[in-house]
Amino acid sequence: MMEQHQTLKLQNKVVKEAVEWILWIGGAVLIALILRTYVFSLVIVPTGSMLNTIQLNDRLFVYKLGYVLHIEDVKRGDIVVFKYPDDRKTLYVKRVIGLPGDTIEIKDGVLYINGKVYKENYLKEPMIGSFGPYKVPPGHYFMMGDNRNDSHDSRFWEHKYVPRDDILGKVVFRVYPFSRAGIVK
Repeated sequence: MMEQHQTLKLQNKVVKEAVEWILWIGGAVLIALILRTYVFSLVIVPTGSMLNTIQLNDRLFVYKLGYVLHIEDVKRGDIVVFKYPDDRKTLYVKRVIGLPGDTIEIKDGVLYINGKVYKENYLKEPMIGSFGPYKVPPGHYFMMGDNRNDSHDSRFWEHKYVPRDDILGKVVFRVYPFSRAGIVK
């Protein structure tokens, strides 16, 4: 009888320990999912459309909370992750060029925003061509890659503008490769 009691006590202890481990692991997974969904995520850049600012296969830290809760405004010049308007299952990384209400035009490789030349010091090379004008509708944004001559961006999409709710977060930090880790501007 005593052996049965000790065996039962040991089994209860093992079950209690297993339940505690399951609860801790489940809680950690839940917290990780909440953080990844609403606070931050990591993305890998598969194309050269943002060269020289972002290189092929860079791993980027994307801050989501400010945009998800609408406590931070999307600003011109922000590098953002968003749902590609022509295939919303695909994520893109580009720079915000046009804000709601802006008129964007490129004449002979020069960017004009609302009729004024807009200087950009982050371009890989001088832009070629003329595009637009594009009038950005309310609640939408016009996106372009920094590698303008090799970027599939708003100029070429069927649905040219990204709705505010499809902007998932702002790229803030390069995590990898370690040799170039740091703030992304």
